Amino acid sequence: MRGCHQGKHGLKLALWGGLALILCVAGCAEQKPADTRAADEKTIRDLDARWSKVAAARDVDATVSYYSDDASLLAPNAPIAGDKQSIRAAWASLLTPDTSLSWQANKVEVARSGDLAYVVGTYQLTTKDAQGKPMTDHGKFVEVWKKQADSKWKVVGDIFNSDVPVLVQTRPVAKKAVAHRQTRKRRRRSSRSSEN
Repeated sequence: MRGCHQGKHGLKLALWGGLALILCVAGCAEQKPADTRAADEKTIRDLDARWSKVAAARDVDATVSYYSDDASLLAPNAPIAGDKQSIRAAWASLLTPDTSLSWQANKVEVARSGDLAYVVGTYQLTTKDAQGKPMTDHGKFVEVWKKQADSKWKVVGDIFNSDVPVLVQTRPVAKKAVAHRQTRKRRRRSSRSSEN
């Protein structure tokens, strides 16, 4: 009788041990999410190319639609545009009838998590100055894209700046200083000659 009881107990122990082993293996063999980085990179490249075309067509509303609701635009020589209204105002001031704008992504990196990506590229901009003469600018940009709850990619951060050197006006101080030194020398000479 005792041997029979030990057999049942051993069988129960073996069943529980087997069940624990199966659960452990099943938990360890849990599938990792598929790596969608290559597909996401292509999607973002395509979106960015369409965005550039929309901006080139000077469609402000369509241009702004690529931003998330909580996006930030960091344009040069301007405060951060941290909401859709200020982002729209920034683009409206840029996309005038006399403006030609295009950009191209050079590098797209998608995070392993599949929810963030960044784009690095270059832009070309032509506008007219106050006299109506064309002014050309070119520079670089970085965009940060985030996959939204609806699985669509939107820009959450956008910064760009020019490669064109800033023209610095020189002050004619040097000429004045030279003229002032020459005047002092003449005064000394004339005071010496009057003393003699």
